[in-house]
Amino acid sequence: MFSPNEVIAQRHHKLQEVRSRGYDPYPYRFEVTHTAQDILDKAETLIQAGQPVSVAGRLVAKRDHGKASFAHLMDRTGRIQLYLRVDEVGEAVYDLYYRLLDVGDFVGVNGTVFRTRTNEVTVKATALTLLAKSLRPLPEKWHGLKDVETRYRQRYVDLIMNPRVREVFVVRSRLIRAIQRFLDDRGFLEVETPILQPLYGGALARPFRTHHNALDMPLYLRIADELYLKRLVVGGFERVYEIGRDFRNEGIDRAHNPEFTQLEFYQAYADYMDIMRTVEELVSTVVQEVTGSTTITFQGKTADLTPPWRRVSMLDAITEYAGVDVAGKSHEELAAVCQALHVEVDPSRGRGRLIEGLFETCVQPHLIDPTFVTDYPVEISPLAKRHRNNPELTERFEGFICGSECCNAFSELNDPIDQRERFQQQVEQHRLGDEEAHVLDEDFLRAMEYGMPPTGGCGIGIDRLTMLVTDSPSIKDVLLFPHMRSESGGGEDEPEETG
Repeated sequence: MFSPNEVIAQRHHKLQEVRSRGYDPYPYRFEVTHTAQDILDKAETLIQAGQPVSVAGRLVAKRDHGKASFAHLMDRTGRIQLYLRVDEVGEAVYDLYYRLLDVGDFVGVNGTVFRTRTNEVTVKATALTLLAKSLRPLPEKWHGLKDVETRYRQRYVDLIMNPRVREVFVVRSRLIRAIQRFLDDRGFLEVETPILQPLYGGALARPFRTHHNALDMPLYLRIADELYLKRLVVGGFERVYEIGRDFRNEGIDRAHNPEFTQLEFYQAYADYMDIMRTVEELVSTVVQEVTGSTTITFQGKTADLTPPWRRVSMLDAITEYAGVDVAGKSHEELAAVCQALHVEVDPSRGRGRLIEGLFETCVQPHLIDPTFVTDYPVEISPLAKRHRNNPELTERFEGFICGSECCNAFSELNDPIDQRERFQQQVEQHRLGDEEAHVLDEDFLRAMEYGMPPTGGCGIGIDRLTMLVTDSPSIKDVLLFPHMRSESGGGEDEPEETG
């Protein structure tokens, strides 16, 4: 058994030998006429016609038998068996394959299609071209790439070894395309707004800060798209959406990554009840299109996404699941309730934060069937309109599926006077130590003063939706390159939460 370093050294030696024989181990291109799946699907026609094929991909298995050998090649569509004979490809090429090629190398094969005695569709090679020499061995076939941290850090190897992982990202791409079609068909316009912003806003979160040298000014990576999309509503784009990256300087856990993808859409002349209907229709339609069903199973929990979804107010949900009526309770009473129920929340935070902490601990894990939780406290909803029947609450909802939050939406605040007051309250919260509080954005307020029509808006986390649809336990499973601690151990990442 050779050590990994010895195997790498052997492959470097083989690379030198390939070059010494006059072969280019890294040619510029190869003409492909068929994929592996094409050949499997059209096998009978190809066999009967004797039609030549040209296929390319990575060698994932070799079985050498002297003058004839079998191998398996994998491309983006799957695997196909290869059959090589010395009298078909020539002694020089066969010796190249036999002695100098390894599992992991990329090859191009020209040949014809036949079935073996075991009825396996196979390409009989008439020519073989080395397309890229692999200098590192793939993980062992039977053990695979099982170390979770290595899988996330070396996603390229994970994708080679685990077809299930590739399928997750195919599903993710199809989800995004289906969402775009759904919104486009309903008259929404897809737009792009700035990622680098002079002020951050649109969510309660801590930003990443950077600096623009030429302008000599601080900039922030956006934490949400909201304030710029609302500016577009002011400008006359009545239905807009963006699917883009947002950045929040927060801890990493199973549901959070500092860089994530979010859909935000805004519809003029709508309120949060209209948006609820749009969300349940969007999610059920998209999941049906991508998976063939409106029923999903996530970590052993099954949910039917067929509309209508359940609606329950946040305060009623706390009463139902925690057995506590928090309406009208003072800050001190709420702090005592949190302590009694072992809710980990800073007792110095406002009433809204305490109510939110009670909800997240005592209610959210129980929301398995799709549920819209409505009417959040004003203190934690600075961009939502006050509830038309209770000014201490807002017309806001969040959607939950299998205990996971999947969306956040408002009847958007369009009163510039109220918005300024809310921002000023947030500035005071920031002064008192709340690093996630909003800053005061004068340009956004100026836009509001030009007039924004009644508007409903929503944000849907693409990563979390993909987790639900693919039954992936961690957000890292649906991000191609999740953020990880440095391999050298440097840096001071926040500890990963396990709750």
